[in-house]
Amino acid sequence: MKTKIQRLKAKYRYSLILLKQLVKTDFKLRYQNSVLGYAWSLLKPLSLFLILYIVFVKVLRTGGDIPNFGVYLLIGIVLWNYFLEVTNGSIEAIVGQGELLRKVNFPRYVIIMAGSFSAFINLLFNSVIVGLFIWYAKIPLQLSAALVPLVVIELFIFALALGFLLSALYVRYRDVKYIWEVIAQAAFFATPIMYSFSLIVEKSELAAKVLISNPVAQIMQDARYLLVSEKTQTVASVFGTTWAYTLPLTIVAATLLCAGLYFKKRSAYFAEEV
Repeated sequence: MKTKIQRLKAKYRYSLILLKQLVKTDFKLRYQNSVLGYAWSLLKPLSLFLILYIVFVKVLRTGGDIPNFGVYLLIGIVLWNYFLEVTNGSIEAIVGQGELLRKVNFPRYVIIMAGSFSAFINLLFNSVIVGLFIWYAKIPLQLSAALVPLVVIELFIFALALGFLLSALYVRYRDVKYIWEVIAQAAFFATPIMYSFSLIVEKSELAAKVLISNPVAQIMQDARYLLVSEKTQTVASVFGTTWAYTLPLTIVAATLLCAGLYFKKRSAYFAEEV
């Protein structure tokens, strides 16, 4: 057993060292030459939260049926921003490293993982803000809140899988960037970020089942269920059974498998095509 672990360490040692350096570089360059620097990693989601909170809570009076809707809204914004940061950042990641790819032979997947881990650092910072809001709102946390890391891991895997797929596709098809922008915009409104998912359930049970099967929506609702209120609609409550979780989890697994295989197949030609 010890020998196998040593072999794995030796096999991926170079990749881990490179990944560590790329994450550091990416995070340092992210807000280079900006006055506020890393503070933007916190100010961006807070600014969006403030705008949406004023518009949807104070003006349109939505979310009145949800306890602590402000925290509910902030969790959605933070998780969505992370998902978008990983996927958007991955699209041009391989093409952006074209010169390096032609000069140095190294595992191509490290480039995408570096961007994902850099975005994950931002997510951790934003999680501190969410924690402060939960504390300020005096929301009592249950033991089930300990399951939140599992939900975040699911989001990490799904976003990373899409990152692999989008980056590999973009090398050959530059239209991917614009197509994804449209898909992401549509997904923003289809995902219960700004509104209560119970509104969809009341309007159409079928539409609710389709939307909650989306892994991002499932993850978002689960995080809110674990941190804000057990009245939050989840996959289990919409379908009436916990077995329904196999739908979004299957989508995540299938996306990871297909993306991994396609990325591995195309990675041998990246240096020639970028």
